[in-house]
Amino acid sequence: MVATSYPRFPGDGVGSFMEPIAKSVAALGHEVHMVAPWHPAITRGRVEDGVFFHFFKYAPVASLNVFGYAGGLRADTDVRATAWAVAPAAVAAGWFKAWRVAHKRRATVMHGHWVIPGGVIAAAAARRLPLALSLHGSDVFVAERHPLIGALARRVFERAGAVTACSDDLHHRAIALGADPTRTETVPYGVDTTRFAPDPSARADIRTTFALGEGPLLFTGGRLVSKKGFEYLIDALRQIHPTLPGLQLVIAGDGDLAASLRARASGLPVRFVGAQSQDMVARFNAAADIVVVPSVRDDAGNVDGLPNFALEALASATPVVATIAGGLPQAITDGDNGLLVPERDAGALAAALTRLLASPDTGHTLGASARARVLADHSWTKTAERMVAAYARARLRD
Repeated sequence: MVATSYPRFPGDGVGSFMEPIAKSVAALGHEVHMVAPWHPAITRGRVEDGVFFHFFKYAPVASLNVFGYAGGLRADTDVRATAWAVAPAAVAAGWFKAWRVAHKRRATVMHGHWVIPGGVIAAAAARRLPLALSLHGSDVFVAERHPLIGALARRVFERAGAVTACSDDLHHRAIALGADPTRTETVPYGVDTTRFAPDPSARADIRTTFALGEGPLLFTGGRLVSKKGFEYLIDALRQIHPTLPGLQLVIAGDGDLAASLRARASGLPVRFVGAQSQDMVARFNAAADIVVVPSVRDDAGNVDGLPNFALEALASATPVVATIAGGLPQAITDGDNGLLVPERDAGALAAALTRLLASPDTGHTLGASARARVLADHSWTKTAERMVAAYARARLRD
């Protein structure tokens, strides 16, 4: 596997879906080698749960380590100048590492994550090996926005024997970019339903730890970037908090829009708690009265494929209010396992939140249905089995 993000330490929220993909494939009996950029925060050993790590260095100074790990995009809309500058060295280093590992370990399949740049590195290193490709969201957006990168993506799609996308929206956009419809399929992410689960103890613990009081608690999380839509949730809170004493919103995450979001929330009961571990996100999900996923297609056209945060919230059996952006309607059926509202509509968000806060029984029913659906449809084992089936198709093509 070639990727440009992987959790750098246990519980890291960056590229969090990559760890269960790799480890679940390994758990099916396959030998998995992960090639990814080196980063100063990495604490991974040589091998974990059947996944062997091979990190490549490409930058002479720490400040230039912006290739991967969500460091290459500014607010998820523009490629940073430093990312453009280090890209040739990083791609070359990644290609050499992936080729060397594949050769030494006698690999039978090369699996690139993110068409740009992971897919480019994997395609160059694969040589005669079958190539599978997985799309995760920002890669397709960058390819759509930049003609040269789009041309590179088309070359990678031509080389790939199998392509997976985490949502139907991403699937169709990949085909528009040149992916072969007969070799492209949607493979949604899974969820760790042991970590993300109802937890009656979390409510009191989280409220005590963060001094949140006993009023209604809304929770959301993710990188503080445009496509997460947090500004619309803050505006919705402004509409409803005067009539709901004690109501609070907690936002977990960090990013380029931190200062502007804090300014927007001035005077409102909003707590920014910074980036949190996966374990803490699970506890916040379980402690909240409602989890909100206000995703949008941002002004540049970027949108999440299918946010893992949404699936994790659904697994927690806490009622979820989300928008219709990206792949969210694939996981949430309005009125069945959550509530869906139009994106960029603070009034609709406010109405949905008010409805659930006024009717805890409705929220309980939605939450129970949400967890049941995740248990049935979103196991990491099922995701891994479909990835392995994609490998088989890629090998047949070659």
